[in-house]
Amino acid sequence: MPLHIIGLNHNTAPVEIREQVVFEGDGVDRALQAVTGLDGVSEAVVLSTCNRTELYLESDDAGASEIRTWLEDDQAMTDATKRALFAMTQEDAIRHLFRVACGLDSMVLGEPQILGQLKNAFRQAELQATVGPQLSRLFHHTFSVAKKVRTDTEIGASPVSAAYAAVNLANQFFAGFSQHTALLIGAGVTIELVAKHLYAKDIGRLFIANRNLERAQKLASGFDGFALPLSELEGTLPEADILISSTASSEPVVSYDQMASAIRQRRHKPVFAVDIAVPRDLDPQITSLDDVYLYGVDDLDKVIMEGQNSREAAAVDANRILDDETRRYLSIERSKQAAPVITALRDHGEEMREQVLEQAKRRLAKGAGQNEVLDYVTSALMKKLLHQPSVRLREAGEQSDKEFVRVVTELFGLDGEEKS
Repeated sequence: MPLHIIGLNHNTAPVEIREQVVFEGDGVDRALQAVTGLDGVSEAVVLSTCNRTELYLESDDAGASEIRTWLEDDQAMTDATKRALFAMTQEDAIRHLFRVACGLDSMVLGEPQILGQLKNAFRQAELQATVGPQLSRLFHHTFSVAKKVRTDTEIGASPVSAAYAAVNLANQFFAGFSQHTALLIGAGVTIELVAKHLYAKDIGRLFIANRNLERAQKLASGFDGFALPLSELEGTLPEADILISSTASSEPVVSYDQMASAIRQRRHKPVFAVDIAVPRDLDPQITSLDDVYLYGVDDLDKVIMEGQNSREAAAVDANRILDDETRRYLSIERSKQAAPVITALRDHGEEMREQVLEQAKRRLAKGAGQNEVLDYVTSALMKKLLHQPSVRLREAGEQSDKEFVRVVTELFGLDGEEKS
């Protein structure tokens, strides 16, 4: 079955639409089981991040159509969301997967986090037994391609990421960080990177809030910060000059009323806020507050672009590698189509060899000389091997099947000239 990809990402949909199509936790497992239960679908991997929700599938065309219908119904898609969906198959789909793994399709060119997310998605599909030989080969090849691109190009040389962009933007907002307090919500990889960048820039105080207090404590301890549970978030909001959030919550973590109350307590001192989550953690209405400067993941794109210039040249080299690897993978897959024929040919040849060998042993047992037996063996093998091709060539000649004659000529390395 061919490879199909169905989904949406930051290239096809703004955050307002992307946040409506998200699978998280048990939702991924449910989706994997649902799509592989459809007719015509044999394997599936589901990738759902803040910038993309994509389904990688081994499916026939009818199955791919059913999956699209299932996805639209399952996520209760609006017409605008349906229009944002894209679909790819075969070579285009393979190249897209390679680009995703290498960070070439990311909002942050060359960012490394997506490769880890893709590996996690593949492992989750393995646990759900929704990957088989086709996707397994493809994804392992994809991971090798990503490693090659990282090793052979400078695509990851510059420190450009959503976390870096958020902190860089905050640094433009404030003259310095030493006299300011940052409140980070979440404890995942993105928040860890934000904390790392803030710590390197001498942030005055650092708070990390998370639903799992133990995780927040572990992360905060590495940056001389303070941890708190989400239940105490409202009491800490008035302290925050910088507010950056990235959680997997399906509902806003900070409401408009909570932020409005915090601003009043701050006596209208400005707050710089960045919402990196999809779905969004900070109520979008917060942007209407006069003293809150709220940025979302799509807003970070402008900041990110400024830091990507040094990666553009590397992307040219990376795309060249992807072209070669796409052709190589397709070549390998096409060669596998001939594998059963090659096996059958070898088995056929082995059967002939055993027949001739048995007859040769009988001749030796009857006292035939070695030269006589050798002459018999070579002659008998040649006749058996060439009998069927000779019959088919005669038939092709009678039917003027020049293409068959050409193929046989090429197969056996003949010059194709008629002998008089």
